[in-house]
Amino acid sequence: MEQTGNNNTPLEYSRDFDEVYRIITAHRKRVVRAVNNESMSMVWEVGGYVSNKLKTSIWGDGVVRQLSEFIRTKDPKARGWSYRTLYKMVQLYDTYSTPSFTSLLAGMDMSAYKDIVPFQMAQIEGDIIVPFEMAPMPNVLLATGWTNHQIILSRCKTDTSRLFYMLYAGRERLENKELTRALKTDAMSSILGSKDVQSGIMHREYPQGSTLFKDTVYLEMLGLPVKYKESKLRKSIIEHMKDFILEMGKDFLFIDDEHRVTVGGKTFKVDLLFYHRLLQCMVAIELKTTEFHPKDLGQLEFYLEALDQEERRSNENPSIGIILCRDADMEIVRFALNRSMSPTMVALYKEQLQVGSVIQRSLVEFCKFLNDKGKAVEKYGEEK
Repeated sequence: MEQTGNNNTPLEYSRDFDEVYRIITAHRKRVVRAVNNESMSMVWEVGGYVSNKLKTSIWGDGVVRQLSEFIRTKDPKARGWSYRTLYKMVQLYDTYSTPSFTSLLAGMDMSAYKDIVPFQMAQIEGDIIVPFEMAPMPNVLLATGWTNHQIILSRCKTDTSRLFYMLYAGRERLENKELTRALKTDAMSSILGSKDVQSGIMHREYPQGSTLFKDTVYLEMLGLPVKYKESKLRKSIIEHMKDFILEMGKDFLFIDDEHRVTVGGKTFKVDLLFYHRLLQCMVAIELKTTEFHPKDLGQLEFYLEALDQEERRSNENPSIGIILCRDADMEIVRFALNRSMSPTMVALYKEQLQVGSVIQRSLVEFCKFLNDKGKAVEKYGEEK
């Protein structure tokens, strides 16, 4: 009987077939990237052209309306060329061609984006005729798509927040609804917030952890009652696991709830167990519907030790522990984490959206993380 490998193909050809499929997938991704990049280049040029006409008083508001109608007359099937969308293109050009945004980029490490060039511009740049001195498009704009840019322009008020969310949307490959949620939950403040919620070992073992894990997560999608127990919280998360993972971060893979670990003949249960693809480690989450207490950390460290000794594989990194609690005194958290001997952190959960806007750290570390991640991908020849 002939042995078979993946998808019922003969075992001797399975690896070859996988390699062909990998080539196809890689080129498909490049095509999608090229199309997206060319689309953004088009938006930039149209926005710049119309902006110039408006600034030099050659055109008025009525002319932009006529332009919208003209484009739709020339191509009745064309979408996305309304009067308001054209002004969004102008806004994009005017916002990101300013000295303030250029200065912001100059202070960041944007090496992860230095080699990204719009496909058409790279091929036929000499054939493009620009009737005025148009500002060059910052390559970082290619981190995400045009629709996401429209959302960012509508909701963000500063260059710093606009830059963060375009980078974040690119890193997490956020779709429109996911980006809107990230803005509503103030992901910027949560990710660029205080480092005091992570242990020293966490910082040393996982220096990129400060840009991967949020210190506040929003669970309004659970529809929790006024009073509930930890078991209700856990079950509600299980029922809304997709939304919970989107809130935590797309690199989380769910393994188990009430995961059993046996030590000395006794069985203990980890509330939620995940695997983190980028960090290649297990992540244990303990849920607390009460205020953080130092004893919670001891319990979590015990679970991490059991997971590492009994279940961690040779190719995996030390397990991470997260206490997800309803409230915490940050001074107590800091004292407790100072003596923690494991990669641990404390995060708060909120049942309703309570948007804040206090940024305690700059984008410098976030950009460094993106660049380091890009170098790792290049080194190992894979894309996260």
